[in-house]
Amino acid sequence: MASSSLSMYTVNNGLRSFEPSLSSLSKCCCLHPNATIRIMQKNHMRKLLQKCQCSSIGLEKSSSLSTGKSFQLDDVIEAQQFDRDILTDIFEVAREMEMIEKNSSGSKMLRGYLMATLFYEPSTRTRLSFESAMKRLGGEVLTTENAREFSSAAKGETLEDTIRTVEGYSDIIVMRHFESGAARRAAATASIPVINAGDGPGQHPTQALLDVYTIEREIGRLDSIKLGLVGDLANGRTVRSLAYLIAKYKDVKIYFVSPDVVKMKDDIKEYLTSKGVEWEESSDLMEVASKCDVVYQTRIQRERFGERIDLYEAARGKYIVDKNVLNVLPKHAIIMHPLPRLDEITLDVDADPRAAYFRQAKNGLYIRMALLKLLLLGW
Repeated sequence: MASSSLSMYTVNNGLRSFEPSLSSLSKCCCLHPNATIRIMQKNHMRKLLQKCQCSSIGLEKSSSLSTGKSFQLDDVIEAQQFDRDILTDIFEVAREMEMIEKNSSGSKMLRGYLMATLFYEPSTRTRLSFESAMKRLGGEVLTTENAREFSSAAKGETLEDTIRTVEGYSDIIVMRHFESGAARRAAATASIPVINAGDGPGQHPTQALLDVYTIEREIGRLDSIKLGLVGDLANGRTVRSLAYLIAKYKDVKIYFVSPDVVKMKDDIKEYLTSKGVEWEESSDLMEVASKCDVVYQTRIQRERFGERIDLYEAARGKYIVDKNVLNVLPKHAIIMHPLPRLDEITLDVDADPRAAYFRQAKNGLYIRMALLKLLLLGW
């Protein structure tokens, strides 16, 4: 079915001019309802797309941003999907996106494309940065906030039915969900690209991408990094994804600093060990900070404790980055935080040039611009 659809596909189909992409070809095809077969069809369409030679059709682009070879990934679901080569290439595109963002006229490369943001959990930075990324590249946005309460999910609609409906309105879906594994279910259902914007305590791959990008920009390298992960390591999807990504690099050492009730889970420790990454648990934030290139602080997530408020109160406030931590932190080092923060980084730290968390948030725009371009148009 995918093959016959491709033979009917034309670059200028009377609706809009655009380079063929996996998402656009998927819309031309009748995909099988079985998730496994749908994934096979997606892979088959990728091979067909790579064979399709299309000429320029007036998209605004420089030679370095010209569309052509399709992106290696159909969806962005977890940090394990990426290898060093892909990361390097994504970061190069992100730097080009930074130049586009600084150009007040922006870009129209995604004109005619629609992104649906489907958020079942609260979000400020992630949702707005994705929407800003799409608009800065000329695309449009369909958005729903708090979909858990204000969408058909409240009526009992399954995630799969929601995805099948939303993909009919859009070219790419960005989804945050309260259940770990929900993004994988959505990707198996959808015929268009799906980006995981956080799935419960599972993963947050685009946050990890922007985190590693920030480390490279701030420190100047990714090999031989000493990284301190601090705070809620049991429930923090950002630290889990970051651990997976930083393990791609050489001579890395990770320190885990957390209250006992929110220690890093064994699956991450076992993964790091299997990759030859040295890790150590510590209860002394000051000692760890004195050794690190990066201190990555996170908040204790009250929403993950349910009724056990006593455990939350016991964990909150145990490890705080303040002026005392700055005094032992190496001059070249940086402090990162995925935000939002509560009281785990004091406000007087903000003025220190080593406080990188707002620059880190800005880098999320460039990474997400790059991912949207790559998933919809290819390299």
